[in-house]
Amino acid sequence: MLNRRSDLRLSPGSVSSTLEEGVRRRICVYDCRNDREVKSESLEATGVDFNEFLQDLQKTFSIDPHETFVLAATDRTVLDFNKFEELQDGSTLHLLKQEDQALPAATQERIDFTPHYNTLIESGKHEYSTCEGKKPFSYALAELIDNALSATVKNDGARSIEIRMLLDETLGKPAVIVLDNGCGMSPEDLNDWAKYRLCKFKRKKTTAGEAYVRPDPVPRSLNSDISYFGVGGKHSVFYIGESARMISKKRGSPDVHELTLSKEDFQNKEKNKEDVFSTVITNRRPGDSSHVTKDDERFLKALIREERTRESFTAVIITEVQPEHIDFMKDKFKVLTRQLAHIYHYYIHGLNGNSMRSSSSNQDNSPMVDIQVTLREKPPRLPSVMNLREVEDDMQSLYINSATDTFEFRASTQDNSGKVEGIIRYHPFLYDRETYPQDPDANEDSEDNEVSNDDESGVAHQARPKRSIFDFFWNGRLIPKTGSFEFDWCTPKGSKVPAECYSRFSGALFTNDAFKVTTNKLSFVDLELTLKNKDIIFTRVENGKNRRKVDIRRDFTDWLQTCHNKHDKQIKFVDYKETITREDMPKKMQQPWETFSSIEWDGRIYKTGQLVKSLKTRSNLYGTILRFLLYGKTEKTNGSVFATGGQVELVLEPKALHDKNKIISISKIDKTATEEAILKHIESDSAKLPDKLRVEWPEGNPWKQNTGYPAGTQLGPLKVEILDKNGVSMARMPKGEQGPGKTLVIQLKIVREDSDDDVTFVARYSLKWAFWFKKNAGLTVLGKYTLTLSSMIQENNKTVIGDKELPSYKLSFSITEGIAQKFVIGASMSPTIHVGVPFDIPLQIKDAYDHSTRPPPDLKPVLKCSELELSFEKTDTRGSTFTIKGVRARGKVQDYQQIKTYDLNVTLPGLKEDTQMIKISPLPGKPHSLHVKPEDEPVTVENGDTVKFNVEVHDEAGNITAYPKQIVQCKVDGLPFKAIDCSSTGAGQLETEPINLKIIHGEPQMLKAEFQIPNKKNIATVVRELKVVPSRRVLRMELGSVDDENLVLKNYEKIEWLAGSSLENLFFKLFDEAGREVSLSPEIASKIKVTWTADENLEDLLQGRLPDLQVPTQAHREQRYQVSYQDQSVSFSFYITPHPDEPSKMKVTLPTKNPVKLGETMSGITLELLDQYDNVTPTLTPTCVDHMKVEAEGLDQSAINFVFEESSSSVLVTGVRFQSGSLGARELCFTYMSFEVRVIVKMTNGDPAKLELVSGPEMPLQLFNDNGIATPFVIQLYDEWGNPCPDQRVSVELRSSPPALKVMSPVASMPVNAKGTVSFTVNRVSGPKGYYQLEFMGFFNKKPIPGPSVNLIVIPDPHKPVRLSVQYDTAAKFTAGGKFTAFAVTVESEDGSQMTTFNPAAASMLLWKGASSGGIPPQTATELKCSKPMENENKDCFHFRDKDIPQPIGEYTIQFSLRLGREKVLYSPEMKIKVEANQPVKLGPKAQPTPPVVSYSKDISSRTLVQNLTLFVMDSYGNPAGQNLNGEVLVSIRDSQNAERRRNLPRFDGKASRCVISLVDGKAHIDRLTIMENSPGYNGNSYTLLFEPDVQSVPLTPFTLPFHFFNDAENQRKMSELSKKTVDLNKAIDVYKTIFTKYDTLLPMLNDQWLDTCKKEAEQRKKLINSRVISAQHVTLQSIGRLIVEKNKEVERIFNTPRRVYPHRDQFKELPDVLGMVGHLAFISDDSEARVISWHLRGDMRCVVTKTREAAQRIYHNTQGQQEVLPLTSVYVAQVNGPLPHLRNGRLLFEPRGNPVFARDLLKYPSDQHHQSCATVFKNFLANTILIDDLDSGNHYREMVVQGGSQCPTILTRQGDRISGRGKFGGSQNSAPSNLPDVFGAPLPQEYFTLKEQIELLRQYWIVVQKRDKAEKDFQDQSNKQKSPEVLKQKQDMDEKIKELDEINRQIESSRLGPVKRPGAGEPSGIHTKRGKPAS
Repeated sequence: MLNRRSDLRLSPGSVSSTLEEGVRRRICVYDCRNDREVKSESLEATGVDFNEFLQDLQKTFSIDPHETFVLAATDRTVLDFNKFEELQDGSTLHLLKQEDQALPAATQERIDFTPHYNTLIESGKHEYSTCEGKKPFSYALAELIDNALSATVKNDGARSIEIRMLLDETLGKPAVIVLDNGCGMSPEDLNDWAKYRLCKFKRKKTTAGEAYVRPDPVPRSLNSDISYFGVGGKHSVFYIGESARMISKKRGSPDVHELTLSKEDFQNKEKNKEDVFSTVITNRRPGDSSHVTKDDERFLKALIREERTRESFTAVIITEVQPEHIDFMKDKFKVLTRQLAHIYHYYIHGLNGNSMRSSSSNQDNSPMVDIQVTLREKPPRLPSVMNLREVEDDMQSLYINSATDTFEFRASTQDNSGKVEGIIRYHPFLYDRETYPQDPDANEDSEDNEVSNDDESGVAHQARPKRSIFDFFWNGRLIPKTGSFEFDWCTPKGSKVPAECYSRFSGALFTNDAFKVTTNKLSFVDLELTLKNKDIIFTRVENGKNRRKVDIRRDFTDWLQTCHNKHDKQIKFVDYKETITREDMPKKMQQPWETFSSIEWDGRIYKTGQLVKSLKTRSNLYGTILRFLLYGKTEKTNGSVFATGGQVELVLEPKALHDKNKIISISKIDKTATEEAILKHIESDSAKLPDKLRVEWPEGNPWKQNTGYPAGTQLGPLKVEILDKNGVSMARMPKGEQGPGKTLVIQLKIVREDSDDDVTFVARYSLKWAFWFKKNAGLTVLGKYTLTLSSMIQENNKTVIGDKELPSYKLSFSITEGIAQKFVIGASMSPTIHVGVPFDIPLQIKDAYDHSTRPPPDLKPVLKCSELELSFEKTDTRGSTFTIKGVRARGKVQDYQQIKTYDLNVTLPGLKEDTQMIKISPLPGKPHSLHVKPEDEPVTVENGDTVKFNVEVHDEAGNITAYPKQIVQCKVDGLPFKAIDCSSTGAGQLETEPINLKIIHGEPQMLKAEFQIPNKKNIATVVRELKVVPSRRVLRMELGSVDDENLVLKNYEKIEWLAGSSLENLFFKLFDEAGREVSLSPEIASKIKVTWTADENLEDLLQGRLPDLQVPTQAHREQRYQVSYQDQSVSFSFYITPHPDEPSKMKVTLPTKNPVKLGETMSGITLELLDQYDNVTPTLTPTCVDHMKVEAEGLDQSAINFVFEESSSSVLVTGVRFQSGSLGARELCFTYMSFEVRVIVKMTNGDPAKLELVSGPEMPLQLFNDNGIATPFVIQLYDEWGNPCPDQRVSVELRSSPPALKVMSPVASMPVNAKGTVSFTVNRVSGPKGYYQLEFMGFFNKKPIPGPSVNLIVIPDPHKPVRLSVQYDTAAKFTAGGKFTAFAVTVESEDGSQMTTFNPAAASMLLWKGASSGGIPPQTATELKCSKPMENENKDCFHFRDKDIPQPIGEYTIQFSLRLGREKVLYSPEMKIKVEANQPVKLGPKAQPTPPVVSYSKDISSRTLVQNLTLFVMDSYGNPAGQNLNGEVLVSIRDSQNAERRRNLPRFDGKASRCVISLVDGKAHIDRLTIMENSPGYNGNSYTLLFEPDVQSVPLTPFTLPFHFFNDAENQRKMSELSKKTVDLNKAIDVYKTIFTKYDTLLPMLNDQWLDTCKKEAEQRKKLINSRVISAQHVTLQSIGRLIVEKNKEVERIFNTPRRVYPHRDQFKELPDVLGMVGHLAFISDDSEARVISWHLRGDMRCVVTKTREAAQRIYHNTQGQQEVLPLTSVYVAQVNGPLPHLRNGRLLFEPRGNPVFARDLLKYPSDQHHQSCATVFKNFLANTILIDDLDSGNHYREMVVQGGSQCPTILTRQGDRISGRGKFGGSQNSAPSNLPDVFGAPLPQEYFTLKEQIELLRQYWIVVQKRDKAEKDFQDQSNKQKSPEVLKQKQDMDEKIKELDEINRQIESSRLGPVKRPGAGEPSGIHTKRGKPAS
């Protein structure tokens, strides 16, 4: 409690400054003393102590000096001086009346957390997407339960966790709530929870004094210490939903604290440019739900009401739940609870788990956790509630309760930090089934488990199929993804226990947190590697105690053997028959199946043919045993084998009832059933089967056997009954194994002989009529018939079941034809007939059913047809055919193109159907006559015209007829023949050639035309007379002029006329063949055409007048003119030649060389006098030159001369030259008498004289070494007057001075272009740091032209890696097989600074044996990748740690590399190292010698054991390692096979049993070592030479060499050869095995790589489809390539589209630690906003911002203080992240106008890397400056802010005005100009960045597809290679070599004669026995 008198009296010495000077601190204080409302104020706490802050507090909140109050943090920690100093900027305090006062209303505390919100809301999706078949929802939910377990660990009483899944829409939107009764969370705890990856180990000690303390070890590590990494809760809530609300109450605190994080809130903040990494914690009293206002969150009010009853709690409420999780919760509630019960099994049930055999499973007496899951759905569905302790089918419960024995053990690491407790449970096999429990969540429809539970033929499930032995529990909690880990002692390798027993146990491992797990707790990081370490110590646990002296493999094997013997039960299969394949089984189980004829099971024998009964099937089965089946290949003894389970195939009895074989498990045979009972049941079933049919004819008209009936006679009706043996009528089969009794039907089938057709009817049973067949309509087809009634099964139409045929009935009869009733027209009758041509009509006589029958006698046919006259000659009858012969038709018909159909009715009186109608199409008949039109006599025709005749060929009835070769010819006198083919139409038109006769005196002429058909002689010729009269066509034309009566033109006449004048009043006349003038009609006039105009006047032409002719203006050019009458090809032509008029002007002709150079003399200027049409006139004379002159600016008059040219009537001007003046157009003025002409001459530059630099980069020019100059140097060539000179004969060179600077340019010398310029681009400049010059020199005709020079400063590039610096322990020694010392590799830039931006994957360590490779490592070098840095290591370099040293000793080279691109690699200097030998451990030769073969002969070579053998002291890798070791080597002979033989060992020379060899400097050399003559030993025996080193204090392993001993030379020789061959074969086999082992490893690896790339390709393709980049599921590389090209073009187009840019170049940006010029640090989209903000910052736009003070000072000195600079290290930016002034505490103070926004929020920064630095710069310059639409809105805004008691910052308007922070506006100083030059640039449009993202996605997809295709190709290539003939040949070769080796070993073994002492062998005692003669 604080009051003025006591608490504020503090000594000044006890108070320290809270913050350093310059650091601002503001604290938010909520006044909670009023019970009805809460007020807040932000107090300045910068530079004040606690006393001063309290005084400000009392003043601000008007606290009475005598009033007592409490100032506490939000976690109720009361402030004192120390606590006050710890407060940070933005802290929140509560001003209370007393410490435990309840909050009257909610308060808010601002918190900050650093990750990008995507890290929170998206990471869970990735974390749980790798759940490998597990349900990710369960494991996501488990993360929240982990937190709850940790929170409740210190509870004194019950530990309760509730999971509420609220899916009832009546309560609000779907939500998931995890609620615990743990210790609760303070605001600081909630803030820590929001921070990503702030694990519990890094969280600072809270204000309450709490810090993380590691729990003490407990059994099975059930310590609840599971909340670990600081990521799981965030992953979980944002995987399940999109919004999370944390509500918590700390134990002992009166306040509830609430924190909300949501994806929508994050995105809105980012969109509104608010601080994304900041939010608030709400502090309130328990039960206060006033802040819950949304209707869809009303369920929260009920939850909040529960707060009053809870001392402490934490609730996690997840909303916006993903739809797939909602479906999972609804549909898989049991699955969810079962999985959670598995995950927390031992927290729920205690140490021993959920054991049904014991009354209690909790042995540690600790309170077990109570976890309850509730699912509430919309009514009427009732809530589902499940306490996880009630779940009995989770996997651990199933394991525990199905096991018959357990094996417990412990494992610990060498340092005893990592401890593992393990338990293995045995699940025995019981006769026919495994008791290993199956996972209830497994997919029952998978291919591996196709057999259903009620399928009696299914194979019992296998024990532990595809499942790890162990479930792993980390701190008591399940870790699901553990792979297939197993201890080597849990495998059947080397064990005598049956292999199947190793799949009958399950296990659980319990570890502490010494073993690391992944952040999602789905898998271990290092457990498998650690547990497979040979240093792991295993201990057997019995009765809770560790057992001493444990051999874990032996103990486990003994335990497993005991379990097998004690608990497994098996069946004996007897009399093996064959191995078969079963297609009724799943594919993987189809073979092999062994069959047996009998079994022995549980004391009983079952054999083939025996009757049995089944149990535990859908129904009891009775059948005969067919055979017994056993899956797999077994080792049988006398055809018998013991096995677990098996099946039996039964033939179900009675067969007629069941008709089926059934395979069931052997266990389902009823062992209690007797054969008598089985037979009785079978006989009872047989009597119920169908036996016979009873057939009745209800209408009394039964048909008799073998009787004939007329066609159409009706059959039936029939009534049929099926009777069993007892005479009982039945309608269905008795019930059998196929299911309910199958329905019986009766099939009636009528079959005609010699025909496949039949009539079939099926009758079903009815209670009234039994099986009833209705009366048949009658059979009409003739022939013999059989009627069959058959009983059959309705569903499959079977008439035989099993071995029994169902009853049937048969009837035979025949059907005959009837009497004539009708007839039909014969098919041979054609509908087409010809007029007058006879034809026949055939008729077919039929009975009523269309059967052919004989016609009745005396038939008289009647024929009728309208419009035609019909007649016939006679009739004819043959069989059933009646023919009317010689029928003729006459009458008018249509022609061939218009065929008409007629109805011909044929009637045969006396038949029932007596009339038939025939459709006939009559055509014209044969040709009869020729008709020609016109029929005029004579036919008149004008001369020159053609004549047309229409001809027709008629038949006898006058119809036009068409027949083949019907060609009509026409012959006219004097004209060629004309013919027309009328074969197809019968008619045509003939047109003669034009008739052109010479008309004399206009009199007509007569001609004759004849018409005939040459090949139709019966058709008469037709003749016509022709009268030819003169024509009226125009024959000639006359032309003349009315004005000139003498002008009458002749055809083709030539005349002269004045140029440009006209020939007027022309007339024309036309005359015909008779010389008559043709009258001009409009038609004739319209056809008159002239060539001099296209615009003829028709009225003038009708009067005979022609258009006026305009004579051309060009003189002396002849022109042809023509008048034509178009129709008659009549024309009239004449020619006109124009002559010039009087002169009217003067013409000046300049020479073709124009333009002209300055100083150059012009020649070839001519002067001419022209008429008005520019025709040259011949009026100039030689004296005219005296009157001519020329004038111009800068013209030299001294050399000008005028010369008359008589031949051309022109004047030549010479000596014209310009000496001065500007370039371009010059005017020359020529005068002669009254004529004056001005001409323009284009003046160009003179000869080249000098070079100048016209454009280039800004100066001073500075650039990094090895960099280029982006801006090209443009050099201009000038003449002596300073004019640009485009003379391309001039070349320009680029040189550097001094030459130490290397300049890389595309060209060093080039000619100028057409503009006289040359552009040099400098791609790279390389040289030491310093000052240089670039010089430009020109050359013209080998003469130099002076040029400019440019100063250049080269500076080192801090971003360019140039060297790798390697640090390591240079004093370290490198011993073979050891570990290299740690190497630290640093990347250095040109300026010597370290670079840390490279991917560690790009760094490599290269190692090879031998000397230097010249800077680039050889291809055989071994590549090693860098290691992850440890916590205490520098992160700025690459670390290579724990790399293996090569085993062979010698000189090695190490080099480090860094890949900078696809082809560019940076290498470190090569380092020479020497690998030394390791510790000496053994004695041996460098190469293993071949085992010798010796005999006791006198030949020393046959007795030699070794020769020239040197033994070395070696390390474990075979390197000589004893250079300083001396001693002896003891050589002896041993026989370890037989004790008796050891007494008769071979002896060395001198009968010695051992010999000694000196060991000097680690080497022992043996020249020769032999056995003695007649040495003892057993013939064919193998012995061992033992070389034992004796070196003081150095234990060494001896060297052994086996050898064979024989008593004769021949065996010795043979054995020696075999031994050598054995060595060679072993080497070859080892090589093959190495190759095939590599293949066996490589192919699965390549397959995995292929599948992995396919998965990545699918994921990448899905990203493209989701991003709408592509729409098809299948795309090709070509289409992707096209897309990339198209989008790159679009990106380039957008990038090159002009946009606003800041105009000044930033020449300092690339310097070290330089951020850049202010104008380049930001973009602004809107033009008006960019203008006003740029104007506001106009004084700072060119300021250069640096990251450090040193960089700023460097620029300052280099520019002599001219450049303005700003170091970021000197910038202080106050907290300006608050809202706009019109917002306070989230509420509007007033409604603003004009869209106010902070000006800094409109800036977009070009670089993400420097985003924060740029933001700091503009926060410093702009602070809280506001931008608004217009001045009125700005003044209104400022006025409202000031009236609200707040300070208003500067306001800018989009119109360009400014209102200062003091309120001033107006005047030029507060108004931005409209044409401001320095304006921020505009950013690229969003479309550009979207396209770039899409291109990157496409590029990644391209790479993935290429990798997938390569992986597929690698896999296929390797697969094909392994199947290739070469590899198969190698395998065959290896097999042959193995067989050969086995054969040699057999020979070697057989060569040994056993323990028979060689006759006469020498005795060690020296006694000489009698020797036998050695075998030859």
